[in-house]
Amino acid sequence: MSTPDPSYVEALIGRPISRRRAVRDGLLAGVGLLMGNHLTAYGRTSTPSDKAKTKAKAKSVIQVWLWGGPCHLDTFDPKPDAGYDYFGKYDKPIATNVNGIRIGQALPQLAKMADKYSLLRGMTHGNNAHEVASYMVMTGTKPVDGIVNPSVGAVLSYKKGYGAGYDGLIPPYVALTKPQGRFSEAGFLGSKYQPFATGGDPAKTPFAVEGVVAEGISDVRQKNRRELLGNLDTFARAMEGSPVIDRMTKNQQDAYSLILGEAKNTFDLSKEPDELRTAYGKNTFGQSCLQARKLVEAGVPFVTINAPGWDTHKKHFELMAQMLPQLDNGLSTLLKDLSERGLLDTTIVWCGGEFGRTPKIDWSAPWNGGRSHYGKAFSHLVAGGGFKGGHVVGVTSVRGEEVVERPVYPWDLTASIYEQLGIDPNGTLPTPDGKTAFISPLADKSIKLESGGVLREIM
Repeated sequence: MSTPDPSYVEALIGRPISRRRAVRDGLLAGVGLLMGNHLTAYGRTSTPSDKAKTKAKAKSVIQVWLWGGPCHLDTFDPKPDAGYDYFGKYDKPIATNVNGIRIGQALPQLAKMADKYSLLRGMTHGNNAHEVASYMVMTGTKPVDGIVNPSVGAVLSYKKGYGAGYDGLIPPYVALTKPQGRFSEAGFLGSKYQPFATGGDPAKTPFAVEGVVAEGISDVRQKNRRELLGNLDTFARAMEGSPVIDRMTKNQQDAYSLILGEAKNTFDLSKEPDELRTAYGKNTFGQSCLQARKLVEAGVPFVTINAPGWDTHKKHFELMAQMLPQLDNGLSTLLKDLSERGLLDTTIVWCGGEFGRTPKIDWSAPWNGGRSHYGKAFSHLVAGGGFKGGHVVGVTSVRGEEVVERPVYPWDLTASIYEQLGIDPNGTLPTPDGKTAFISPLADKSIKLESGGVLREIM
């Protein structure tokens, strides 16, 4: 959002009410009000009543959301014996540093560190619609009439964030760089628990984080604005002691601490070594991975990297030639960086999309080698936060068309993530109408669910 030019403020001299309003609105619209639901949450004392039954192994989650759905045959579940109409250009899977595990040939960096992650090759839910599939994976629940469940990020924002005394200035649920959609948001928990979407592009300098870092506005100018606002705001001083004014003043102070203090530095990637930035990849995805590391290092509980472009109905292999190397460099460097900093043990890295893509390639026009939606069988990757590395959970058929051993449904995966975070998946969440809503549908006996169970093999 934009703020008034100083010349506009000067033009209003002699009209103190309008001048004050212009400065206040310009500043707070750009910072405080933009983050209103997040900033007003500080200082509230509501505490969730449900307690986890297990000790937390993880403190935070980085969700690498491959928006549109990546193909499992090209990435984490190669099928070199399926025939050209299935593997296409990717017929030579490569060995990893874990005996017996092979992955797609376009992921050589990830192949060197398979001991740090596990592959969930049994992912399934059977739905081929983007929105419904996204809802199931993001929330870990099945659609039910009359209720919209919160995403895992929103639940964590409630349980580990605002509802649990989180005192960081950066909101506890951050989306890089835009929300995936309404199914990645807060559902019945309300707007307070929505993700803070940064906007901007972390591959650019500066990374123009909405409401925090503005191109062309220096710290000196921001400080001058703050001083001008303080000098003009006689109303706030006259109303000192009013709960409304005090809360607004606190939000303003938090906003300034965010745009001028240490929190701002969290979004400054220019201070990272150039060698490291190059290893991540100097593209939006790679730099988003680096930014995610900086956010969890700063104590943010949940970060989503929304990486679009995986909905490859047309010219699939031309697109994969660019996207798979970016995924390989960004994700492998993220795992290495977290591990070297001692953060991987307490940070879950969760990578995947809403579904996979059709194992059989459509070579006909207009698709010209495309793959469509496929929810029957797909793969995710999990690492860190108490999850064991070097394992494979689930097996698909020789052509990758169906899960033949150990299915993993979205609710199996999310319940496992909750347990690693010390959140009882059998616990409940507050709803506006006072009804009981379980954190995981596995605890709700009124809903019929297929389930392979939580991921005890790697927990």
